[in-house]
Amino acid sequence: MKVKIATVWLDGCSGCHMSFLDMDERILSIADKIELVYSPLVDHKTFPDMVDVTIVEGAVASTDDLAKIKKIRAHSKILIALGDCAVNANVPSMRNPIPVDEIINRAYVENALINKDMPVHPALPPLLKRVMPVHEVVKVDLFIQGCPPKNDTIFFAIAELLEGRVPDLTTMTRFGA
Repeated sequence: MKVKIATVWLDGCSGCHMSFLDMDERILSIADKIELVYSPLVDHKTFPDMVDVTIVEGAVASTDDLAKIKKIRAHSKILIALGDCAVNANVPSMRNPIPVDEIINRAYVENALINKDMPVHPALPPLLKRVMPVHEVVKVDLFIQGCPPKNDTIFFAIAELLEGRVPDLTTMTRFGA
């Protein structure tokens, strides 16, 4: 039976997913052991009822992110925070010292050349007052630091989990590397 794996992208740059893809042909070496059931890399629209391993990139910055990560935690056996944005909120949290209304006004009114207006659309999720790392919202089982983490580190972590071991990443990762 294949291990069901999901990857999720919250507030971040997608660099962690690019690093995931940089595993190149090594993905083929684990392909017969895994089933990618949800990811921006595939076309599944609904998060499955239960996933063995979910890899989350990005910080929790909006009400949609918050609802999504709570649902994902409830439906994942193992949750991995991938990259510095998921681990400590990194770049998205640079807005934390500034009130949300001031940031939106600066972006959409003060700095706009045309259509100076606050964005209003039901598809736009409200921003949270503070951007948070994933572990501040839900329990995280494994942290993979890096911006983005090296593809070798991601591969090592997945390979170890597939062998039933908890990966020891203490010598493989550090903040920002």
